[in-house]
Amino acid sequence: MFSHLKEDIRAIKERDPAARSSFEIWLTYSGLHAIRSHRRAHWLFLHNMKFLARLLSQASKRRTGIEIHPGAVLGNGVFIDHGTGIVIGETAVVGNNVTLYQGVTLGGTGKDKGRRHPTIEDNVLIGAGAKVLGPFTVRKNAKIAANAVVLDEVPEGATAVGVPARIVRVYGKKPDGYDLDQIHIPDPLAQEICRLEAKITALRKEILEAPQKEEETKNT
Repeated sequence: MFSHLKEDIRAIKERDPAARSSFEIWLTYSGLHAIRSHRRAHWLFLHNMKFLARLLSQASKRRTGIEIHPGAVLGNGVFIDHGTGIVIGETAVVGNNVTLYQGVTLGGTGKDKGRRHPTIEDNVLIGAGAKVLGPFTVRKNAKIAANAVVLDEVPEGATAVGVPARIVRVYGKKPDGYDLDQIHIPDPLAQEICRLEAKITALRKEILEAPQKEEETKNT
């Protein structure tokens, strides 16, 4: 547990320019406090003391504003920055050197059984307010933008943005066939209205032609 603590403090010092000393981090960082409490709760959970594990995790939630289910697996060097509102589900797996900002949810969709939550591989960064929902994998070195809603696997080194999230970069380059045009974006509502107008026009034509077709059928 002490080696985990050293690794977690090192990660904060490397990734947070506001961190001035290990002592300050140990005393004041709620993300570190939540992770330390989770490691104890996770040990209880693995040793079939699940009620005590839940009590400990709920006490930590009230103290830090961060909810990590004791069944979740956290790697070394996980950095929870600010942290308020973070939720990590029971079957979530978080790898080494992952960075999570406030409001992140690693949750489920309610449709899956067994494994319900995402696996986050090493060196992933997840921006504030992002939601990663479902039993899929976010591959190593990926980045998820703030407030994105991720419902499918994210490839290695990719950057995902939007609702629902789409891949806009892979290791800094646009994916093949992807062109992010911020100006000439089609309006889905206008497209749907045009489709309906075309269908209505076709139906009107059929109605107007129906008596003539009926007459032709009688004559033949």
